This record gives sequence, structure tokens and C-alpha cells, in this order.
Amino acid sequence: MNPLILLMLMLSLMMGTLMTFISTNWLLIWIGLEINTMAIIPLMIYKQHPRAVEAATKYFLTQATASALLLFAGVSNAWLVGQWEMTEMVNQTSATLATFALALKIGLAPMHFWLPEVLQGITLTTGLILTTWQKLAPFAILLQLHHALNPNLLTILGLTSILVGGWGGLNQTHLRKILAYSSIAHLGWMVSILHYMPNLTLLNLMVYIILTTSMFIMFIHTNSTKINTLAPLMMKLPLMSTIMLTSLLSLGGLPPLTGFMPKWLILQELTKQNMMLTATIMALATLLSLFFYLRLCYAVSLTISPNLTLSPTSWQAPPTKSNLLLAILTMMTIMLLPLTPLILTLTM
Repeated sequence: MNPLILLMLMLSLMMGTLMTFISTNWLLIWIGLEINTMAIIPLMIYKQHPRAVEAATKYFLTQATASALLLFAGVSNAWLVGQWEMTEMVNQTSATLATFALALKIGLAPMHFWLPEVLQGITLTTGLILTTWQKLAPFAILLQLHHALNPNLLTILGLTSILVGGWGGLNQTHLRKILAYSSIAHLGWMVSILHYMPNLTLLNLMVYIILTTSMFIMFIHTNSTKINTLAPLMMKLPLMSTIMLTSLLSLGGLPPLTGFMPKWLILQELTKQNMMLTATIMALATLLSLFFYLRLCYAVSLTISPNLTLSPTSWQAPPTKSNLLLAILTMMTIMLLPLTPLILTLTM
């Protein structure tokens, strides 16, 4: 792709998200979301492949439906209130429509069917943008509307997403689909606590972006798209395989890694809200996600022994270039749990 076109698309992507961040008018929010959607579609299809075209078409239709539903929610609220301001969302029907529209936009279950298929058809780099940056604008709207949203609806969507995300990733062999179902499960945790403590939703979103970015960078670095491509990593890149192992365990939420922090805080807050049954179901549903993370850990570290064998194996790949971003993200993936009191002080 032409560097100038790529620069224009990336600037448009950032401008659409920032416009959504700073706007309180429903019309400007809708415009920002549309700019964001239109900017990423050329990035999906810059490699001319039928799967990429199919993924871009599915993404466009889904996002167009969600944007139309969100605009309808804003128009119906403005019809009753007389203002286009987001803070004046007092009509419960409009708030419910906006909730479903944003759930469709980010891929919450049961509106999640497009996310694994779209992520499977695009490159790893574009998938990184889709699973991290593209979540920011819808969550900025949800965080501003958290007081007006129905907590029971959010809890149902969150529980459904956690269950579907864990169950759907069990029989997958493609890494992009596994990360898609992982995204669905993590989004369920964020939405479940949104009404009661939006700061925890923001903290969970930040941790999720750090963990997912580190995983995508490692998959891009090793050019891995299926589980069976992870098997030779211990022979070729032993340090990378160790980092990937710890990152996967952190993504699964095992202590004492960073991924345990948001789950711990969310379960604690749900218990304070006397939602013991919801917290129990969420904690048990996490075991489903943990299973396919451990399956990836098995493929990375235990499938092929690092000892010398007589069978023809690949030589260790020499370090080609330093990756400072991966080093920083790996440290954050592993070592942020002891800093939980400081992080709570800064975010609460």
C-alpha cells in the first residue's frame, strides 16, 4: 500500500476515535464512528484475497447496522427531550437501543457472530487494530452512559459473553479465532461491572489491550496463525516461547500475573453489590477460557522438547531485531499485580 494512503487511513482512524472521545452530541458521535469504520475497511482488503473481501463486507454490514441503530436511539431520545446531548439520555427505550447498538459494534454475545469470522479473514496487524483500537470509541460512549443503562441487561450480556467466549474457543485451531473468543469473554467482564463501577471497566479495558497487543506482536513476530505452528517455537525461539507462555497465563487470569488483577477486583465489587450468584457464574465460566489458554501453553512449551534429537529440526533463529514495545508490554503483562494499590489510587 502507498505510504501516503496508509498515513491518511491511520490519521482518519485516530481522528474518528478522538472525535467520539470529545463529543457529547449524538450526531458528532455517529460521524466519528462512521469515519472510524470507513478508515479500517481499506486496511482489511489491501491484500487482495477472497477471505479478506468477505471479512470486510461482513464488518461493513455489521458496523453499518450498529451505527444506524445508535443514530436511531439518539434521534428518538432527541425527539422526546429536545436535545442532542448524550448526557440527556433519560428515555429507557433509547438507552436500551443504544446498549444493543454498542454491543453489536464491539462484539458482545449474542451479537458476536461477526467477530471470529472477520478476524479470521484479515491479517494479524489489522486484527490487532480491530481488537484493541476499535474498542475504544464504543467504550467511551458506554462509560459516559453508564448511569442511564439498565444494569440487568448489562449483566445478562456480560454473562452470555463470558460463557460464549469460553465455550466457543474450545474447539478452535486458528489463533485469530481463539483471540476473537478471548476478546468476547473479556468484553463480558468489562460490561458486567460497567453500571456499578465504570473505573473498573476502564482498568479492565487497559489491561486487556496490553495483554492482547503483546500476544498479537508475538504472533506477528513468529508468523503464527495456527496452533500447530507454535510447536517448533521452543527449538527456534526459546525466549519468545517463554514470554508467550507467561502472557497466555496472564490472559487467562492466573495469579500472580497481571490478568488476575481486573478479575479479582470485579469479583470483589460484585460481591459488595450482593451479586454472589453472578460472581460465582463468572468465576466458573473463566475455567472454560483458561482451558484453551492452557492448550496453547501446551502447544508452545510441551509439544516438542528443547533437548537435542536425531530428527531433522529447525535451527534456532538468530535475533533479527530488538522489539522494545514487546519488552515493555511483557513486563506490564507479568508484573503489574503488586502495583494494584497504586493503580487503584490513580484510577478511582
